[in-house]
Amino acid sequence: MRNVIKPFASHSLFSHHFNSLRTLSSNNKPNPPSLYQNITNIIFSPEDGFPSSDDGSEGVRQIAPKSSRSSNAKRTHVEASDSKDVDRAFGENSYRESHTLNAKDSSQGVRRIGPKSSCSLNAKPTMSETSSEDVSPIVQRITEIVRSETAGIGMERRLDELGLSCGPDVVEMVLKRCFKVGHLALRFFNWVKLKPDYCHTTETYNAMIYIAGEAQEFDLVERLIAEMDDELCPKDIKTWTILISHYGKAGRIGKALLAFEAMRKSGCEPDRGAYKAILRALCYARKPELATEFYQEMASKNMVVDVGLYQVLMSCFARSDNKQAVLSLRNDMIKCGQVSENEAYTRALKCFCSFGKLKDAQEVFEEMKRKSLVGSDAYEILLKGLCREGKVDEAIEMIEYMKNESAVSSRTYGFLIHGFLSKGDIGKAIDVLRRMREIGCVPTISSYTEIIQHLFSSDQYETACELYEEMLENSIRPDIVVATAMVAGHVRHGQVSKAWCVFEGAKEKGLRPTWKSYTVFIKELCKASEPLEAFKLLKEMSDLDINATDGIFGLVINSLTRNGYFEKAEEAEKIRRSFKVDNLESEPISQPVDHLSHEEHEISSCPVARVKDFSDDDVREVCRILSSSEEWSSTQEQLARRMISFTPNMVDAILRRCQRHSRAALQFFSWIGKQTNYAHTAETYNMAIKLAGSAKDFKHMRYLYQEMKRKGLSAAANTWTIMIAQYGQAGLTELALKTFKEMKSEGYSPDGSTFKYLVVFLCGKKGRKIEEAMKIFQEMNQAGYMPDKETVGIYLSSLCESGKLVDARRTIISLCKRGFETQLAYSMLIKSLCRAGRLEEALLSTSELAELGCRMDQYVYGSIIHAMLRGGRIDEALDKVEEMKMTGVPVTTQVQTSLVVHFCKEKEIERAVETFKTMRETGCEPTVVTYSALIRGFMNAGMVSDAWDIFWRMKLKGPLPDFETYSMFMTCLCKGGKSEDALLLIREMLDSGIIPSAVNFRTVFHGLNREGKTELAQSVLQTKWLLKRERMFLN
Repeated sequence: MRNVIKPFASHSLFSHHFNSLRTLSSNNKPNPPSLYQNITNIIFSPEDGFPSSDDGSEGVRQIAPKSSRSSNAKRTHVEASDSKDVDRAFGENSYRESHTLNAKDSSQGVRRIGPKSSCSLNAKPTMSETSSEDVSPIVQRITEIVRSETAGIGMERRLDELGLSCGPDVVEMVLKRCFKVGHLALRFFNWVKLKPDYCHTTETYNAMIYIAGEAQEFDLVERLIAEMDDELCPKDIKTWTILISHYGKAGRIGKALLAFEAMRKSGCEPDRGAYKAILRALCYARKPELATEFYQEMASKNMVVDVGLYQVLMSCFARSDNKQAVLSLRNDMIKCGQVSENEAYTRALKCFCSFGKLKDAQEVFEEMKRKSLVGSDAYEILLKGLCREGKVDEAIEMIEYMKNESAVSSRTYGFLIHGFLSKGDIGKAIDVLRRMREIGCVPTISSYTEIIQHLFSSDQYETACELYEEMLENSIRPDIVVATAMVAGHVRHGQVSKAWCVFEGAKEKGLRPTWKSYTVFIKELCKASEPLEAFKLLKEMSDLDINATDGIFGLVINSLTRNGYFEKAEEAEKIRRSFKVDNLESEPISQPVDHLSHEEHEISSCPVARVKDFSDDDVREVCRILSSSEEWSSTQEQLARRMISFTPNMVDAILRRCQRHSRAALQFFSWIGKQTNYAHTAETYNMAIKLAGSAKDFKHMRYLYQEMKRKGLSAAANTWTIMIAQYGQAGLTELALKTFKEMKSEGYSPDGSTFKYLVVFLCGKKGRKIEEAMKIFQEMNQAGYMPDKETVGIYLSSLCESGKLVDARRTIISLCKRGFETQLAYSMLIKSLCRAGRLEEALLSTSELAELGCRMDQYVYGSIIHAMLRGGRIDEALDKVEEMKMTGVPVTTQVQTSLVVHFCKEKEIERAVETFKTMRETGCEPTVVTYSALIRGFMNAGMVSDAWDIFWRMKLKGPLPDFETYSMFMTCLCKGGKSEDALLLIREMLDSGIIPSAVNFRTVFHGLNREGKTELAQSVLQTKWLLKRERMFLN
């Protein structure tokens, strides 16, 4: 039996967390979900744990990886550190302990008794049989095969030919060594599972779950958990800790909390590692209230809290303005003897300063003075905090006091210099530098670097050069950072030869240029129209095996092309392609099928994979600042104080995460483009254009495009496609067509994506222009682009709905001649006829399938049955279902969902629930549409509480509600006089990252007014206005 994970547990931590999700107003709240009523007991059966495996017999599906990225020599090299990293993640003793079922597990059945099972390949002795034997050679040999790829010979075949035995211990060790190539580890995991007499153990599952979690492949994680349940393989404390840790790292706090509660119910008592994992997750997610309860529970069990965890907790509470909690943690650190009193106070001081809580920091500092705990570290921490917040006058006073205490150092003055520079006062910063030399205090290299950078930025070239020479004369050895600053300054002021002298001189002095050094030099050379010099550096990076990233390659290629160096541009493109082959990051473990819903079209603003050159923590911090409701001037100050080194990839990641707050994101985009040592790329502009368009700020979207052109960045077909898609998404198909014509008039050739999205939006119900769609579709074919399945489906549906049946058939015939699969083409034609209400024509087409060499497959049956149900022909539909069973065609989720939708529409709730139960029993996993139909059915039947139960089940256990689910539920609630509950869904949508539409706001607004709740109705308008303000760059 699987462990039962109920969405709403009685534990106070969970009731606090989930009830807070439901809080909006004091009256008429929906009742907390109760999943124990007669009908919903069927839906939420005891088998509801983690989602079950899709393929019951084989468990985890096997996914073929993409092409490998490295050479055979690199692939076959086994990194011993891989397994050490996994061991370290699981704790000091790894997870090698043997786990057996206790007596209390007897109700679940006994899986294995005695030693671990093994797989006996070719009757060789297993590891468990030869425990004294050194299995390192076996592990090494198997690992080499798994990590390597030989053309024409699959891994599985080579392992079979090898004939080595491997028990669970060997499998575990191999998996640990392969955790950086997760897709290969999964293939090995699935291969060994099929061997006779072999059963995976808790330890091997733990290793595979860890690998999947590291890759953030959570669908795979949940399949593995479900497979453990199906195989009656017990989960140990390490299993749960891995789940909690990885869900927490990915920001899936709900999942982490559910895993923690499931661990309790399974009989595993949380240990120190489990508490540490959940506390870190809650702190990083900024849930201080929940963190407090878990911390108190941990302390009540006399578990040791290490210094690192104390620091995380203190940072979380300092950020949330909870001074007392920080001080309480400080006192706990002292009481448990983890650190000295001095260090505990210093850590608290640093937390407050790090998050700009200077008043609290100064109070701690004064207390330290009274206790005689103040050392040089404390002075420097507070001084740095004051300077970072721009409080230079207070910093100067503090330095005067520090002089009496003999606590002044070069670092101290360095903080002051930074404070003056952050306020734009270069003169005073230089005065501090000169004063330091007068008193015999040698400035740090970082102080020189900061001043030199600001001098170059303020066009004081000569002064900056003099300061650099003075630094050398004073025997201060330059580092690569100051050398890079000098290189950038020289190039910016037209002194390219001097820049090369500094760059080469640094290398002669033993300074190794970093990725950042090369990048800055290349950017400045491209800005100065020196593309050949930039290309020279690009080749040098390639020779040193330093990946320049796609943004830098694009910058150099564009610069070479603009200046007429076409051969060099082609050579640069070849270098880029070689890096894509050799230096791509490891492939996803599982690769989901690409599917683009015609309801919501996402166009990648950066289709090329690139190496990550930024910190996720920095991205989260910037997004937090941008999402705050402060004025831009305050936001700008915070960004400047953080001293983050921005790269185009990082800016792109920030923009992607700030769709809801696109106004602040676009202000950030404008601000960062003006900063020293940063230049936007075509990819960052594409993302900004997409943000502006998604907020329907089309004026600013066009402005960004023009700005992109002015800066000399090449607008590829992808840029135009993004603008076309944004117009189409809003139903402005006239403007989309106009942009398409403009694109061609400016000499850009549409690619397959451009044609696809234009056809899709022209065929949409909003702004449909079928004649124009037919012309574009024909042009797409003439240009040599084969439309994909989704494009064909939407185009055919549009033709059929518009009565152009002859054109639809001609399209199918033409596509099949070009190589489109005949079975798929005619299945889609029948589906389109059914969607258009042309059931008789669809039935007639099914009779022609045999003549065309096609058959009645599950998709054709699904379309016909759905159309029959929509037409009220229930008996004929049920006959078709029986016909499917008799002919051996599986009854799919689509068919079962169609029945659920029909029964709910007819208010036959019991039949709908019975069909749902049948789905679960036959292995058909319900979809969002299935659950949405149940919500609608319960609402129409007046069963509001049951509808909420379904909704919260989706929120907690998936599939997550989508835009259509929210919209439908809102409409039903407002019709049923529950508009205040619908208002809750507006907030839920925003919290889930889904932007409510104008129709959503209007529905709730009118509903509240009808119910006489005018004040709440006004709050809806205010929320809509605030959301628009957050997203529009121009007011």
